[in-house]
Amino acid sequence: MMDVRQVCEIVIEAAGRELLPRFQSTARREKQDGSVVTEADIAMQSRLKQGLAARWPQYAFLGEEMNEDEQSALLRGDAAGVWCVDPLDGTSNFAAGIPFFAVSLALLVGGEPVLGVVYDPLRRECFSARRGGGAYLNEQRLAVARPSITLKQAVAIVDFKRLSPALAQRLVTQVPYASQRSFGSVALDWCWIAAGRGDVYLHGKQNIWDLAAGSLVLAEAGGQALTLAGEPVYRAELAPRSAVAALDGALFQEWLAWLDVPR
Repeated sequence: MMDVRQVCEIVIEAAGRELLPRFQSTARREKQDGSVVTEADIAMQSRLKQGLAARWPQYAFLGEEMNEDEQSALLRGDAAGVWCVDPLDGTSNFAAGIPFFAVSLALLVGGEPVLGVVYDPLRRECFSARRGGGAYLNEQRLAVARPSITLKQAVAIVDFKRLSPALAQRLVTQVPYASQRSFGSVALDWCWIAAGRGDVYLHGKQNIWDLAAGSLVLAEAGGQALTLAGEPVYRAELAPRSAVAALDGALFQEWLAWLDVPR
């Protein structure tokens, strides 16, 4: 059985070599879709691919900085497993010198995430999870510790940019929670909810490499998630997915009800 600690070590070593030396001093450019990419993204993806292949050559590699045809072929393929990687989640933050970004890595087997690692190199926090084996932060198991609260008492992590105008306006004019934050790294959003650093979550559009590892961490910590259409968030496809989530079950149901999510 794969040792999650070995995966964490590869990610931590690569981030130390490729991300931290470039933070606040790297060039940026825009991709065709308007998103930002830096040399750190490319270098980190290359080092991760090499490090993972050296240890587990039987698994294929799907990185955010690959072209869409390659990504689709890997998701449709019959490899023993596929590493699904965002080498730098929060590139806009990284390029702007904002200290909130991470590396996200999930192992997909049969199209499903069975292992996930999200590493925040500035805080030296490594979130990890194995399907059926719980979720951890630096080898300390994550567990529901906060008492149940109502939606009106909740701290919400919400990305307004990718919501429909109608929903965004409703959230602004009929504020259902106590406070709201938006940090700029989807993978860390999932993990912070899993760690109790926020109570409810809402995001309108995230990619498979953004959510595969983090959503597994939340699930293994005991949290719950659905799309705004009431479907499971994770799906082995490139089409972006929305996400509604919470760690506490009763709070999750209240959040779904307020958002009118079908159940």
